[in-house]
Amino acid sequence: MIRPKSMMPVRPGQGSILRGIFLLARGRKSGIAEFANTSDALSASLAPLIAFPIVGAGIIAFDGQPKLAAIAVLSRVSGVLALPVITHAYAKLMGREHSWLRTATALNWSFWLLIPLLVLTAFIGAALVTAGIPQIRAEESVIVLLGAYMLWLHWFTVRTGLNISVLRAVGLVVISNFVIGLLTFGPDLADFLMQKTGGSGL
Repeated sequence: MIRPKSMMPVRPGQGSILRGIFLLARGRKSGIAEFANTSDALSASLAPLIAFPIVGAGIIAFDGQPKLAAIAVLSRVSGVLALPVITHAYAKLMGREHSWLRTATALNWSFWLLIPLLVLTAFIGAALVTAGIPQIRAEESVIVLLGAYMLWLHWFTVRTGLNISVLRAVGLVVISNFVIGLLTFGPDLADFLMQKTGGSGL
């Protein structure tokens, strides 16, 4: 028997990625359902995040710095892959393993909100300077505002996707960002410290 279109079941996660991103960005829990809870969806969300560091490393390598390129791509890709790994481990610990793929996929796609937000904060910063606020103070203000919003979006996405408490979501955000920051910027920091102490940097 063929059922009318209005009666056909809608499979979760078969919605619009863009709609999901912007719903989550506005604090709408329904946005999480727009992302598929599959390994294919997670792989698709990771692909562009991995491609950009590889392209950047290629440019550095062609510029005659292959060692720096290798370290850069390894640190950046490790940072990208750390987020789904940590999300999976935390979800398993919290008994929410069934929804970690959707949550990690949403987190990966939500990263791209950073591009329009950077443009928006640039306009806000310019408006603050025009209003008479010193440029450095204006820049610091918009950077803090942008950082706070991205942390909130991370928190809201994991809390909604994994259906965990406020404090558990905060814990996941703190752990994730600490590890990602260490993997992404650790080599640069180590090289800087080695140069400052007279060691052999890159």
